[in-house]
Order: sequence, then C-alpha cells, then structure tokens
Amino acid sequence: MSDFLAGAGLLVAAAASAAAILLPPSRRRSGLMVLAMALFPVLIFGDQWHGAQIVDLRHHPVRIVALAVLAAAIVGALACAFRRWPRLLPLAIVFAVPFRVPLHAGGESANLLVPLYLVIAAGVMAAAVRDWGVPGAWRTRSALWLPRVLAFVVLLYALQALYSEDFSKALQNVCFFLVPFTVAYALLRDVDWSPSLLRAVLVLLGVEAALFVLVGSVELAGRSLFWNDQIIRSNEFHTYFRVNSVFWDPNVYGRYLALVTVTATAALLWTRSRRPFGLLVGLICVLWIGLVPTYSQSSFIALLAGLAVLAAIRWSPRWTLAAVAVGLVGATLVVLLAGGSGKLTTNKINVDLSGRGNLISGGTDLFAQRPLQGYGSGSFQRAYAAHRENKDLPVTVSHTEPVTVAAEQGVVGLLAYLALVAVALWTMGRGIWTSGPEPGTAGRAPRAAVLAAFVALLVHTLAYAGFFEDPITWVLLAIGVSLAPAAVPAVRLRA
Repeated sequence: MSDFLAGAGLLVAAAASAAAILLPPSRRRSGLMVLAMALFPVLIFGDQWHGAQIVDLRHHPVRIVALAVLAAAIVGALACAFRRWPRLLPLAIVFAVPFRVPLHAGGESANLLVPLYLVIAAGVMAAAVRDWGVPGAWRTRSALWLPRVLAFVVLLYALQALYSEDFSKALQNVCFFLVPFTVAYALLRDVDWSPSLLRAVLVLLGVEAALFVLVGSVELAGRSLFWNDQIIRSNEFHTYFRVNSVFWDPNVYGRYLALVTVTATAALLWTRSRRPFGLLVGLICVLWIGLVPTYSQSSFIALLAGLAVLAAIRWSPRWTLAAVAVGLVGATLVVLLAGGSGKLTTNKINVDLSGRGNLISGGTDLFAQRPLQGYGSGSFQRAYAAHRENKDLPVTVSHTEPVTVAAEQGVVGLLAYLALVAVALWTMGRGIWTSGPEPGTAGRAPRAAVLAAFVALLVHTLAYAGFFEDPITWVLLAIGVSLAPAAVPAVRLRA
C-alpha cells in the first residue's frame, strides 16, 4: 500500500470513528461506524503486507478463509444476541476488555484484543440493523464537550501520524486502539445505564477479577508464568516472584485489579444492606491478595488515588486533601532517607524508577527540540533511539503519558490531551459533591465509582502510560458522560 493511500485511509477511518461519537443514532452514523471498522483490517494488512506474519498468512490461504469464516460467524451470532437482548452489549464489552489473544505467525507473535474487536464489530452490526429505519434523532445540547474534545483528539492523532518518524506505528495505534475504541464509546453512549445494569456490571467485574486472582494464585504457588519471557527471566534473578495472571504485564494486571477494587469500594461505601456489604468486603480482600504479588508500585499508587477520591466524595474533600498532603510528605521523607544517605540524586531516582528517569528526561529533550508539532504520532521509540546520547541503553516506550504526548505531538497534542482530561473530570464530577442524588441519575455511588476509577487510571498512566491504548479509558469516559446529570436523557430515538 502506498504512503498516500495509507495516509488517506487512516484519515478517513479516524474521521468516520470521530464523527460516530458526535452524531445521534441513525443510518448515517451506522454507516460511518461500519466504514471505520472495515478500514481497520484493510489498513493493517496493507501496512504489514510484507511483514513476516502477513507473509506467513498469505502462504496459507485456507487458514485466512477459515479465520474469516469463524470471525464472521462469531460476529453474526453476537449481533443477533445483542439485537434481541441489548443489555448484553455493554456486558460483553466489559467482559472482553482484559483479554488479549496471542497470535503466532512467521516466527513472530502479537497480543491483540481479538475478543473485544469481535464484540465491537457485532455491536456495530446490531446498531446498523436497529437504526436502519430511523430517519432522524435528537439529543440535548448539554454535556457535549467531552465527545467533541475526544473526537478532536482522535483526528489530531491521525493528522500528526502523516509526518511521524514511525508512520507504521502510528497507523497501528489508530487502527488497533483509537478507531475501535472510539466506536465502542459511541455504542456505550447509547446504553441506558440503569441501576440494574450497573449492578450487573459490578457483579461481572467482581467475578471476572476473582477468577484472574485465582489464576495468579496458581502461578504464585507453582512459581511459573503462562507467558511473557521477559517477566519469567526477571523472576529468576529476584527474591520476589511477580505474577501476571492472564495479562501480559504485571503492571497491567495490577492496574485492572486496582480499578476493580476502587469500583467495589465505591459500592461498599454507599451500600445499606448487610449481605452486599459482606460480599463486597470479601471481594476487596480477594483483590488485595491478587494485587500484592504483582509488585506494581504504579498500581498501588493508583489505588490510593482512587480511594482518596472516594473519601473526598463520601466524607470531606478538605480533610481528604489534608491527609493526602501528609501522606505525600511522609512518602517523600521515606524516599529521601532510604539507604541512609539523605540525598536524592538523579541516578538514585532513575534506579528506583527502573530506568524510567532516563525515558522521562529523554522525552523532555525530544519535546524541547520540536516543541510545537513534536516528532509525530507513535514516534517516541524511534525518535528516542535516534537522539539518545547513550546508544547502549535499551530502547523502550515512554512510561509517562504526558511526556509521550509532548514528545510525539508537541504543544498542540499536549494541550488537547490536557483539555480532554480536564473536560472528562469536570463532566464526571459535576454535581457529585452535593449531599443527595441528582434527579434522573443512577445516584452518587455509580458516578463516584467511575470518577474514582478514572482518576486511578489517570494516575497509573503517569507511571506506565497507555492512556489512549487502554479500552478501560474509553469505557469509563462513555459511562461517565452517560451518568452525568446534564446528559440525562442524552439520546431519544423517534418512534
């Protein structure tokens, strides 16, 4: 595929998915979602046409046909189920979010969110059938800033991919993450998040997370991991043993457990029944048992941030802020006095952060060299490798989301990212600090859970990045804007 066609297709896919979150349910929006999801595999195949994995598949056409038929059958069956039972769609998306399927071809492997892609495709098909006879729709004009900013961020990332020093990486990020996740946001935005559906989501999260902890406990007991050779080798040289359950990375596993713990704690703080209280306490204990052997410092910090938000909403923002300030001072003193030196050197910080200090400083240098436009979307790894002074340092992705955005997209992208975060926090937190539930909403507990989980996720991405690449981000944004008081009712379909 030529660079011109790849760039044009990338812009069309991004524009179609971005428009899908701005338009109400209709034939036009369904067509745009179908177009975006159809271009997704075409662009990937075109970009990787001469790659080892695609070449291996091309040499086995029967395998391609079999996979295509299987995927079509799964999507068709799921679409029929979603059409008959619409509540299954959000539950299926939430269920599929954690699962990555390792695909091996051409001597290489890739861990892709295949189950989630199939669910989103089925949701698009079900929505297209549902909206085919809808001539028009209307929505309230309030609470629309979040989807507008989100659509702008998606379009900006696609535009800045055109001059990226690693266009292939940018294209993969758009196709594997931004396009399908934006479509998923549009589908979830249509959902009527009733209290019964929210309870079903909580139960699903609890059961799913408990099963992941069980898998992690088996790994810990047997001292063996199912995958990720890097973590396996790392465990051989450490006195502790890190588990990752079904996740590729222990930090991603820890992030998931931390977010579910925050959600369960929110339900615990507002429940008034004895039985749910006991079940939630047991679930939180199980999640904590699973979180500890991940040894993910970023996940522990994210969990504390989410719990702080819940404390502020449930009791007092002022006293919570004071407690957080005291905790930060205490943590700083512990770091300063660790080892008995009392000095906080750059090298010590870098060692404590597992080399991430170099990545942060390197990303800052890249931003200083091109402050306006950056090096292009998805270019951090290649730009960092080309401009770092010490060529012996291992090249990796940045672990700090704002640094990654600044280096790749410059001031323009950084301002768009900060605007999205600010608008999301404002939308999710609007009116939540009042003493009673807002009319027409599901109450404070679900909104508090979404806001606290989003803050926890945001804090985690400051130490591990992956803000836009994590489908949980988009799920939280969709639920958050749906539950916002100004967004009720957000969409009404004509009879």
